[in-house]
Amino acid sequence: MTLSVALGPDTQEGTRTGTAESTDSLTAPDIPWNLVIWNDPVNLMSYVSYVFQSYFGYSESKANKLMMEVHKKGRSIVASGSKEQVERHAVAMHGFGLWATVEKASGGNNGNSGNSGGGQGKGKRG
Repeated sequence: MTLSVALGPDTQEGTRTGTAESTDSLTAPDIPWNLVIWNDPVNLMSYVSYVFQSYFGYSESKANKLMMEVHKKGRSIVASGSKEQVERHAVAMHGFGLWATVEKASGGNNGNSGNSGGGQGKGKRG
């Protein structure tokens, strides 16, 4: 990248060559992100459990546990990972008609059992 700079009469150079990149964003650790599924008045509980099993490859018991958390607490963290990966999962959940959002993971799992075992899923549809 070449920058043309108008300098004063006491300066020898009229141009400066170099790349100005911030290394702060390159060296920052990859912050984990969570996929949150929210309760809604539309989808049946059995359908939500089916989606968790078919998309993420969760066992029936884990899918039912996460579905009940959505039903009783209003939300559940069903997967976590890189921002791009979790955003792909959210788009897939929207395709299934579920209300899903992406949020930065905090230090703990906020009491949500959906985050145990990595929760990254197989991502069969995306």
